[in-house]
Amino acid sequence: MNRRKINILMICRAGIIAALYVVLTLPFGGMAYGPIQIRPSEGLAALTLIYPESILGVYIGCMLSNIISAYGIYDVLLGGLATLISGIVAYLLSRVIKNKVAAVILCILPVVIINSFVVPAVWLLAGGEVVYLTEVAIMLLNESIWAYGVGVPLYFIMKRLIASGAKGVTAYGLSGKIMK
Repeated sequence: MNRRKINILMICRAGIIAALYVVLTLPFGGMAYGPIQIRPSEGLAALTLIYPESILGVYIGCMLSNIISAYGIYDVLLGGLATLISGIVAYLLSRVIKNKVAAVILCILPVVIINSFVVPAVWLLAGGEVVYLTEVAIMLLNESIWAYGVGVPLYFIMKRLIASGAKGVTAYGLSGKIMK
């Protein structure tokens, strides 16, 4: 597969992941933005362990989803930035940790921790009445449910599809080589 085709594939995949993030967030309306969040889209962060371009997809999807948030521009920019940073950290960790089960568990942890500390700060900046450490604890639980509950099964399903050679599912990384 030539380099140009791989780059197009990666851009398309990032766009699809961004769209999926929005589709998995918006139907929950206000419940996707408060202290108790219904946000299954957070599980898409696990795709950064397979597809590096999903970092950009999840970042853009998060920013687009946060446009309708009651917390305004703070949620769009800071929520998006937290998602971008956690995706980069997760990806870098996945390159160091060789055991795939340990990698998926440890690499989702930055997503949980970073979002759990940033999201309550967003609420404070937006003028919400927040007991910061209490909200951090609630977000740790909430983010864990979605990032691990959706992300871990998604990761293993995608790995199985890639290993089986399912049509349309590939694991081309930045180098253009199939990632194992």
